[in-house]
Amino acid sequence: MNIMIVGAGKMGSLIEETAKKQNMNVVLKADKLTYPDLSSFTEHVDAVIDFSHPDNLDWVYDFILSKGCAYICGTTGFTDEQVQKIETLGKSVPVVFQSNFSLGIAVLNQVLEMITPMLEDTFDIEVIEKHHNMKQDAPSGTAKTLVETMNKHHAYKEVHGREGFVGKRGKEIGIHAVRGGTVAGEHTVLFLGDNENLEITHTAQSRQIFVNGALRAAVFAVGRQPGMYTMKDILFQS
Repeated sequence: MNIMIVGAGKMGSLIEETAKKQNMNVVLKADKLTYPDLSSFTEHVDAVIDFSHPDNLDWVYDFILSKGCAYICGTTGFTDEQVQKIETLGKSVPVVFQSNFSLGIAVLNQVLEMITPMLEDTFDIEVIEKHHNMKQDAPSGTAKTLVETMNKHHAYKEVHGREGFVGKRGKEIGIHAVRGGTVAGEHTVLFLGDNENLEITHTAQSRQIFVNGALRAAVFAVGRQPGMYTMKDILFQS
């Protein structure tokens, strides 16, 4: 498998290292915000793996369309317009677009889809996410995904932190972002009921779990029909 990596930071380097161990060929590695000269690039590319920055989307979009390759995207912080552009790309090539490529988070999301309807009438819901001090967007894309799963019908108001005299709690989901140190990622969902609480936490101990998931997604996506795929498809439908 020939892959192109977008993002030359820690994630990009770890993807390259792991891909080579899995006998994948890294044909190109693009720097974070530097538009590469692709005018003379002729090598075959099976998949583009992108953990970089939303500003790269325009040239990555053009490259993928020209090559007809799969797109594995773990970048977060896209605007609504950029998300629509990625969804448009999914009409031409297979796209795996995830805020978090951890297998554990995929399972957690599936669990929340199952249990939220059972608990939402009698339990309050809060989400707490923790990340390293270099993360630029908040709340995390993963937290947004978890909330979207629990609030798919938009029945809850989504409250980002609380300050001052906020009054009695309404029908809401509280979302809280913590930043500090070198935390790779921790997400906790709390269901707070009458005299009982249910707390589910996923802890990422290193970035390696996201790399493993992304490479698994690349193997899944190459050769598939165009469309938008997630880790749910990879784990529960493959």
